[in-house]
Amino acid sequence: FNVAGRPWAMTVDDQPVPPAAPRIVVGVDDSEQAAVALRWALAEGVLRGALVEVVHAWSPPVSALPFGATLVVPVDEAEIDSAARDHLEQMVSAATDELDGAAPEVQITVLPGAPSVTLVEVSEDADMLVVGSHGRTGLSRLVVGSVAMAVVQHAHCPVVVIRTPDED
Repeated sequence: FNVAGRPWAMTVDDQPVPPAAPRIVVGVDDSEQAAVALRWALAEGVLRGALVEVVHAWSPPVSALPFGATLVVPVDEAEIDSAARDHLEQMVSAATDELDGAAPEVQITVLPGAPSVTLVEVSEDADMLVVGSHGRTGLSRLVVGSVAMAVVQHAHCPVVVIRTPDED
């Protein structure tokens, strides 16, 4: 049966088992658009009583070689993970300081991979995915691509794209 739009399971002795708390995933990088999306997701997490999972994806550096070949440059993944987590913790702390009152539960996730693919994968069991818009228009969107456009088309849950106030 459903309570407040969320399915509840029944145990063997017919006792209702509440569903897991809602989960909002927010994709972040080091842009102002991502910071705005993070603040929105945290505020929405408070309203919904949801866990907010802050996700950052990174790709290993590559070097171009002749004839179109590439070489992945070896990196210390633990060092990248640690630096990214430290930065995300600072972002989350600054954003929660702006909330009027309680902050939602926050989980920080740092994963190697392309941002759009990683966010689509992480969205599988989410109730909502939030990303910032970089405001690309016209030909540049077609040539460069867009994480926001990719997740809107492929995410497993509803997607909210947050535009910054100074965007047209």
